[in-house]
Amino acid sequence: MTTRFPIPFLLFPLLLIIFLAVPSRAVAQPGAQASHPSRRELRKGASADELKGEIQVNGITRTYLLYVPKSITRNHPAPLLLVFHGGGGHNYNMPRFTGFDHLAAARGLVVAYPESVNTHWNDTRALSRADDVAFVRTLIADLESRYPVDPARVYATGISNGGFFSQRLACDLSPQIAAVASVAATMPETLVPVCHPSNPVSILFMQGTNDPLVHIEGGNVARTHGRNISLADATQFWVDHNQTVKKPDSSDLPSHDSNGTSVHRDVYAGGKQETEVVVYTIRGGGHTWPGGPQYFPAFLVGKVNHDINASEVIWDFFSRHARQECSVNPTVCNPTEQPTM
Repeated sequence: MTTRFPIPFLLFPLLLIIFLAVPSRAVAQPGAQASHPSRRELRKGASADELKGEIQVNGITRTYLLYVPKSITRNHPAPLLLVFHGGGGHNYNMPRFTGFDHLAAARGLVVAYPESVNTHWNDTRALSRADDVAFVRTLIADLESRYPVDPARVYATGISNGGFFSQRLACDLSPQIAAVASVAATMPETLVPVCHPSNPVSILFMQGTNDPLVHIEGGNVARTHGRNISLADATQFWVDHNQTVKKPDSSDLPSHDSNGTSVHRDVYAGGKQETEVVVYTIRGGGHTWPGGPQYFPAFLVGKVNHDINASEVIWDFFSRHARQECSVNPTVCNPTEQPTM
């Protein structure tokens, strides 16, 4: 990517004034291995507007897709949203599935879609041995050094295995990540005993009551993929950690969908550093992304609710939260290198 400025053919003083008055845009510095998605990846859901980047982590080449809106400028650092695919999936499935690129263009945020090593994230359920936490830590630092990313506003979300892994990031990378949203995922049983976040982290859950793979009451995940704790227990874990109010502000959202699903919301506010825990219970909903496609028949994964758009709800939630220590002590959150312009 290069930066171009529309400069009329005028006298030099006027040229200089115009040049200085035009806000400069961030030039993507994706590295020597960067490219664009392949034809297959485009067919599967990636966008031609995305970059395909690589970084080295512990001697292993890790890849990701990146969408940077043209409106992003150095003078106005943008939020960074990390979007994690589900188990058995790929990063190129997620842009079309979630619609986050379109939302990013409208709201002005950078979106990264990391790729796992073996189509699964290491969320502590022994589905992968990759050091995915190190991958994400390195990726965040790398993007902050090359793009005008606001370190106070880094967020993670995902569905299923990607949602479980987002919970692990809330545990292990709380100094870097301000908030996490998990769809069709609570917390792995194996994560809870080792989850000791050093910072408060705002958390959103979105879980269907009829999810046949990740049961809302906890138990075996997809029969053979470890176990999850109940939505109630996962909520309580973060309510206790963030020290929010114990009694939520509860409401049933307006229902317009005709497939028998509906949405109940619980908001636990007043946590440390203005954190909150928000829970969307999709009554009658399945292992799906609300507002998204019915990617498999309902008898296999359950129903999709269309009363809400998960991507918009998640971003609205994220936009309310930032790492407060960045405003108190900006040097803590400044990247070590300035983005190239």
